[in-house]
Amino acid sequence: MSQNEPKNKPSLPVSFEFFPPKTPEGAEKLRGVRAALYQRKPEFCSVTYGAGGSTQEGTFNTVKQILAEGMDAASHFSCIGATRDSVREQLAQLKQMGVRRLVALRGDLPSGYGMGGEFHYASDLVSFIREETGTDFHIEVAAYPEVHPQARSADADLQAYVTKVKAGADSAITQYFFNADAYFRFVDDTRKLGADVPVVPGIMPIIGSTQLMRFSDACGAEIPRWIRLRLQGYGDDMASIRAFGLDVVSHLCEQLRAGGAPSVHFYTMNQSAPTLEICDRIGL
Repeated sequence: MSQNEPKNKPSLPVSFEFFPPKTPEGAEKLRGVRAALYQRKPEFCSVTYGAGGSTQEGTFNTVKQILAEGMDAASHFSCIGATRDSVREQLAQLKQMGVRRLVALRGDLPSGYGMGGEFHYASDLVSFIREETGTDFHIEVAAYPEVHPQARSADADLQAYVTKVKAGADSAITQYFFNADAYFRFVDDTRKLGADVPVVPGIMPIIGSTQLMRFSDACGAEIPRWIRLRLQGYGDDMASIRAFGLDVVSHLCEQLRAGGAPSVHFYTMNQSAPTLEICDRIGL
């Protein structure tokens, strides 16, 4: 794919995900990253949430900064270990902050942590948010085109997703993937089951080999064998890894655009350059 291709292609809206920085230096760096990415006029920017609410303060602080910078911000909202009262209180806090979009998740269990709390599934959280706040929030939920790693079966995972949608979700953001067919099949299958909300593909830029493989093994995202072998073959040649990754992910985004994806959501890893390179390549 040539970088000099004409850019008069159909528009593809974008959104970006960040994680809360842990140091003042990280916070300063992230401000610069956000400023660079804002030039692409994202629909919104989301901020992740730690297991068991471990980074709630960091999440909310970063959301406040994004809102103050004039952008729409979506707070991740995890319900593991939460009570109805604690969720009610947090929803009121977010509403007061001016947040109008949530990414409602069950959340990951911290090591050695029992299920606890009054919410066992993300669908429980979605239902509760709708009961408490009506249509005050646009609710995003997670989707897994390649099946959630803890699902009993592919069918059970589809049903769990449909339950979240029918509980009141407005749209979904997928786990990242590198196989466009998995995304399109997931959308077709869930629509047949009555879940017809927009499903936004999550996009992970390839900026390194070891970290990507570790993340993918942990979250159940499949790295196709040919991609894995090519990455392994580059060894420590980071320039080749990044150039190859740019080709792969840009082509994936083109496939998604051609197939009618409503938008794309970039997992930025708090870096601007890899995402901007992809946007430039495909004319966003």
